[in-house]
Amino acid sequence: MATSKLQAFWNHPAGPKTIHFWGPTFKWVISIANVADFSKPPENISYPHQCVVACTGAIWSRYSLVIKPKNWNLFCVNLAMGATGIYQLSRKYLHDRASETEKAVAVAEE
Repeated sequence: MATSKLQAFWNHPAGPKTIHFWGPTFKWVISIANVADFSKPPENISYPHQCVVACTGAIWSRYSLVIKPKNWNLFCVNLAMGATGIYQLSRKYLHDRASETEKAVAVAEE
């Protein structure tokens, strides 16, 4: 039974014998790098970069479910990219908003 499932995976149109497997597999590095940046200070996060990561994730997640055969590896990696991009954008936005509030309070106290 395990042999037949492994053989089916190996011979799948999006299996390890095709670029449709290896492209998304190596794309996981981008998502892993974004997760590693969660400990990065929010002031060092780039809005344009994270917008591209989030939008790319959303667009390609949809595309990966429309193409035949469905490429679940591509879907998962792009879902992860979109989620990490949105999380980083929210961190940056909340940090910027808090910084503006602190500045307004400091000006009001003077």
